[in-house]
Amino acid sequence: MSQQRKSWSRRRKLVVGLIGIVVIIALAVGLGVGLTRQGSDDDENTSSPTPTPIPPTTNNTDQAGIWHPSPGGTWNYEINGALSDSSKQQVFDVWDIDLFDNDEDVISSLQGQGAKVICYFSAGSYEEWRSDASDFSQSDLGNELDGWPGERWLNVSSQAVRDIMLTRIDLAAQKSCNGVEPDNVDGYNNDNGLDLTQQDAASYIRFLSDAAHQRNLSIGLKNAAEIVSTVVNIVDYCVNEECVKYNECSTFAPFIQQGKAVFHVEYPKGSDTNNALAVSSSARAEVCDASGTAQFSTILKNMELDSWIETC
Repeated sequence: MSQQRKSWSRRRKLVVGLIGIVVIIALAVGLGVGLTRQGSDDDENTSSPTPTPIPPTTNNTDQAGIWHPSPGGTWNYEINGALSDSSKQQVFDVWDIDLFDNDEDVISSLQGQGAKVICYFSAGSYEEWRSDASDFSQSDLGNELDGWPGERWLNVSSQAVRDIMLTRIDLAAQKSCNGVEPDNVDGYNNDNGLDLTQQDAASYIRFLSDAAHQRNLSIGLKNAAEIVSTVVNIVDYCVNEECVKYNECSTFAPFIQQGKAVFHVEYPKGSDTNNALAVSSSARAEVCDASGTAQFSTILKNMELDSWIETC
């Protein structure tokens, strides 16, 4: 009897012990689940702040070696032939000069002064005087540009045209330009004779942008206000002519909002005399104080885009 009781007592102790262990484990597990659930609930109840977009690298080169100009820098726009010796003495943050007419020494000289150099070429028009004019096919040429003798609109969707532009971008890289300005990409907005559309222009800009970036060159959108929202994310700055005259400066605000420069030029009445004094104070104020141009890099030039300049 005592033996049985003894055996039962041992068994009872063992059972009680096992029950105690089970209870302890259950409590521990329950507590852990509760903590986990509470932590999860805390995570759910705590709203994460909206991530702040990382601004683009500005006014320097990124890891790929591509220059990103920020708003507000000084610039000069002189694409009428080779840069003159007197012009070279002027100091600006940025120079926009002709790709073909300036050799690498000119570009190096400007860069030696701390400037960045944008190299201009027409990407959307055929120019009969260019050294590569014979490379274009007649089937890719459209109507003449109104007011610009010797120029005709190009079929920007043509692979042959694009191949020629690749060669031009290669030349810009060989001359150590910091960026390129492909002009006349807004053929869709003109009597081009080729049925060019805004979609054609946007596709072309993407092609040119990819090519420039692959060669560590920055690239800007020239005018083409209608496609700003489509391409602002794939180019590095804007070169605009006469947004004040055409009342469209606000259209280019997305560049400023993204920390990208807008290089802006107006051709005020009187500037065609090549005399800075010929531009009245009121005409100058109309440009320099125009609505929508805050943080633009604004200059006044004559239509010849030679050495005459007045800055805001």
